[in-house]
Amino acid sequence: MQHDEVIWQVIRHNHCSFMTKITTGNFCRNPYNVTGICNRSSCPLANSRYATIRDHDGVFYLYMKTIERAHMPNKLWERVKLPRNYEKALEIIDKHLMYWPKYLVHKTKQRLTKMTQMRIRMRKLALKTREKIMTTPRKEIKREARRGEKAEKAAALDKSIENELLERLKKGVYGDIYNYPVEAYNKVLDMEAASEDEIEEEIEYVEGYEELEEEDDIEDFGGLAIRKSHIDVDDGVDDEDEEAVAVDRKRVKRHSKHEKDESDAKLKKKKKARVLVEVEREDTDERQVVVQ
Repeated sequence: MQHDEVIWQVIRHNHCSFMTKITTGNFCRNPYNVTGICNRSSCPLANSRYATIRDHDGVFYLYMKTIERAHMPNKLWERVKLPRNYEKALEIIDKHLMYWPKYLVHKTKQRLTKMTQMRIRMRKLALKTREKIMTTPRKEIKREARRGEKAEKAAALDKSIENELLERLKKGVYGDIYNYPVEAYNKVLDMEAASEDEIEEEIEYVEGYEELEEEDDIEDFGGLAIRKSHIDVDDGVDDEDEEAVAVDRKRVKRHSKHEKDESDAKLKKKKKARVLVEVEREDTDERQVVVQ
């Protein structure tokens, strides 16, 4: 037979596993305690008639205990689901605890109010974006640092091995027999083929550029200077004049060669080369080189 007063005396003065003593008072860690305070009226063990509110995954339930079910521990607590509406939940509490002590009914409603306010605050906080501080253990930091050092060393070793193999390949140490990885070998071949293609493109570009320059010179001046020079020579030029003309032509060729060397160095900038024009004056019978 259960006697509430005897149970309370044993719990209070001897030992209770749910009681916690701190400077502000004694508290109860029993999940069925309606107030969380360790006293005679709030103790769920020392009261044969007891009611409380509990939360299961956001759903509130009303728990009730009576003396008639004390001999069946698995059916000791009767559970009633409460609706999400606060007013309807209060009506259900009044309906099931109609003839219960007023103090217990009041504490049950007070617990329902506090838990409802807590659920509202949890929803508001869940909607806000807040920073979350994550701690990293020292062991993980050290382990990641060691792995990084090993990876760097392995990368440097692979690079040095690759360079050494390339040097041996160029020197022809292995002859016609190669035992390289296929991917690395194909990569080297692609690099060499790409370099050769670039050299060929530069050569073609230089040759085409000279042809275009010659065509532009011919189109711009129509070969007038060349025709005039041939006509004057054919009309009867002295030997001295012919020698002077030959010297002038050599100068022009040297100058043009120097100009071409400079233009080859500036091909990538795509600058137009200078044009040399020979102009002959009838009064003085002298040739003059004009650079445009």
